[in-house]
Amino acid sequence: MSEGFEGRAPATAPNVHYAGPVPEPAQGKALLGQPHVRALIASVSGYAMDGFDLLILGFMLSLISADLGLTSTQAGALVTWTLVGGVAGGIIFGILSDYLGRVRVLTYTILLFALFTGLCAFARGYYDLLVYRFVAGLGLGGEFGIGMALAIEAWPANKRGRVSSYVGMGWQLGVLVAALVTPVLLPHIGWRGMFLVGLAPAVMSFVIRKAIGESEIFVQKVARRKSHEFPLKTLFRDRETTRRSIGMIIMCSVQNFGYYGLIIWMPGYLTKAFGFTLAKSATWTAASILGMLVGIWIFGQLADRVGRKPTFVLYQIGALAMVFLYSRMTTPEALLIGGMIVGIFVNGMMGGYGALMSELFPTHARGTAQNVLWSIGRAVGGFGPLVIGELASRFSFGTAIATIASIYLIDVIATLTLIPELKGAELE
Repeated sequence: MSEGFEGRAPATAPNVHYAGPVPEPAQGKALLGQPHVRALIASVSGYAMDGFDLLILGFMLSLISADLGLTSTQAGALVTWTLVGGVAGGIIFGILSDYLGRVRVLTYTILLFALFTGLCAFARGYYDLLVYRFVAGLGLGGEFGIGMALAIEAWPANKRGRVSSYVGMGWQLGVLVAALVTPVLLPHIGWRGMFLVGLAPAVMSFVIRKAIGESEIFVQKVARRKSHEFPLKTLFRDRETTRRSIGMIIMCSVQNFGYYGLIIWMPGYLTKAFGFTLAKSATWTAASILGMLVGIWIFGQLADRVGRKPTFVLYQIGALAMVFLYSRMTTPEALLIGGMIVGIFVNGMMGGYGALMSELFPTHARGTAQNVLWSIGRAVGGFGPLVIGELASRFSFGTAIATIASIYLIDVIATLTLIPELKGAELE
């Protein structure tokens, strides 16, 4: 396996059939040359924008509700329909990226997000704001999978795990920035002003993406091909590929279920059960996010050295053990330190999905695989808070968390039985 791109497209190709102009390949061969770095920065910034947007929305819900006279159900629906839009956008734009190109479709998603986020600042009531949030969610939905495919395709095989982890860290970085700037700005500019501030990451991402060339492997293997099968069909075209897709759906579902279930409920639980102040709950959240960042970074290092499957299994067992142990912790110190360690394992796996899915599926379906399989997992994961809330109401929160730990056993079984190890494989 060479240290650069896996081959070069010829200057011209006969019988080209492509739904749009053939993009310019990225220039430069050096491993750390500008095209590689720009592709990575574009992908990280896009995913950071996703995390930034959803967190500032959470901060602003009470003010929006008071200003527009929303019920708690309507306020919650703003978040729900943003996520629904994200799932739909992930599927739609993932497929389009396999036909029209990574950079081109990412530009569309940014413009869509920016326009409708800006419109949120001028919302006059619940229904128009709901529409704006849903359409903005469509734009956000394409970010993770397409950006991940773009970054992975720009770097050589022995760096894919690390590059995947850097993109995965983007979400947490966006959350951290939102947590820092929102308390400072929100009292002065209000929720409408914050939606306009939310345009800043979108503008930055748009500028970066305009400065990078199309994925070279996409140009070589897809844009210059006469035809190829529908990407969604590719995910289930034979028994082996179907096994891979089912395995990834299970893994993505467990990832999102555990993450959303814990991150949504824990601050409230700590306040109610242990008398945590808002400051202490915020400290717990910050410690957990720090643990997540560390876990994602370590995952990428291990994945490139020992392989994807061993690293996933290690983290899945760690998540199972730590979530169960965490449900038994009772002192503030243990909860704080334990929260950081739980974050390492529960969300550290975010560092590996991009590289794994890129190697499991061919180039002409890679954007679709990344976005569709992850979006299915995100949709299933959306039930995490609901399930934990129901179990907590029937039994106790500790029992609910301990029960949730069992989902990681399913994760281990799916990884061992359905997912092949393809570390270092040439992208198909």
